[in-house]
Amino acid sequence: MKTFMKILGISILIAIVIGFYYRINDDEATGDRIIGIAVLASAFILMPIFLYVRWKGKSLKDYTLSEENLKKMKEKKID
Repeated sequence: MKTFMKILGISILIAIVIGFYYRINDDEATGDRIIGIAVLASAFILMPIFLYVRWKGKSLKDYTLSEENLKKMKEKKID
């Protein structure tokens, strides 16, 4: 999965560079489309995969402000 993310990230970066290349060389509409598709792919494909990989096996309870976690924070507070 990490290899897939790396390949996808590199391909999105290449697509953005190609989009800017087309945009500079007289075909702004095609360049804007390529850049737009690359940005959408990074937001709707790469980001959810990245979040899934990073959160896999972790408990959301450890990162929320519950009563238990607030008590732990108050006990560890240094005055």
